[in-house]
Amino acid sequence: MDRLRVLQSRCELLRSLHVPGDPLLLPNVWDVSSARAVVAAGFPVVATTSGGVAASLGYEDHEGAPGEEMLAAAARIGRSVDVPVTVDAEAGYGLEPAELVAALSDAGAAGCNLEETDHANETVRDAAEQAAWLRRVREAATAAEFPLVINARIDVFLAGDAAHGDLVPDALERASAYLDAGADCVYPIALREPEAVRTFVSEAGGPVNILALPQAPSLGELAAVGVARISWGSLLHRETMEQLERRVANLS
Repeated sequence: MDRLRVLQSRCELLRSLHVPGDPLLLPNVWDVSSARAVVAAGFPVVATTSGGVAASLGYEDHEGAPGEEMLAAAARIGRSVDVPVTVDAEAGYGLEPAELVAALSDAGAAGCNLEETDHANETVRDAAEQAAWLRRVREAATAAEFPLVINARIDVFLAGDAAHGDLVPDALERASAYLDAGADCVYPIALREPEAVRTFVSEAGGPVNILALPQAPSLGELAAVGVARISWGSLLHRETMEQLERRVANLS
C-alpha cells in the first residue's frame, strides 16, 4: 500500500473513532518515547501536545517554537508508531492553508488541532475570519486527496473570569461556523463547568472534544453527556516533569 493510501486509511480510522457517548481518549504525547508508551498501553491513536513538544525542544508554548521544528518533531513521532497521529498544530505557524496541509501530510499526520488564538496579538480571532481560514485548510486537504481530521479549538473559555454558562452562546456560534467550514470536531478548551459542558455538547451540532482538567466532569460523566473525544493536553507532560524533578532532587 502506498504512503498516501496508508495516510488516507489512518485519517478515516481517526474520524470513525469520534463517537458521541463513547469518546476517543487521547493522552497527549511530546516525543517518540511517550508516543510509544501510549501505543503500548493500547490506545488506538496518538495525539501530540504543543506545550510538551515545545518544552522538549527548549521553547515556550503558544508558537514560541519555530513551526518547522514542531512539525519535524511530529514527523518523528509519526514514523515511530503504526497508529493514526493527530498533531497539535497550534494556530498554523503563519503558514498558508496549502502549505500547512502539505506539511501535515509530509509529517504523516492523520489529524490536527487548529486554534483560534492570534498569539502575536494575544487575542481570539474573529469567528468569521477563523472559519474562512479553516475552510481554506479543508479545501486544500480535499484537493490533495488528504482527508485530514480537523479539530477546531475554541478559545473563549481561556480568557477572563466570566461564568462558562455566559460564554456558551458565543462558543456555540463559533462551533457552528467551524463545523460548517469543514472541521470534524470542535474543542472548547478549558470548558469544565458541568452544566455548561452539557449545554455545549447537546447544541454543538457535531463531535466535541473536552480537556480532562481535574475540575472537569469525570470521564464517565463526559461520556454520558455525549462527548466524542477527551484529551489531556499538556497535563501529562507537566505531571511527568514534576515527578522527574522530585526524583532527581532526592538523588544527592
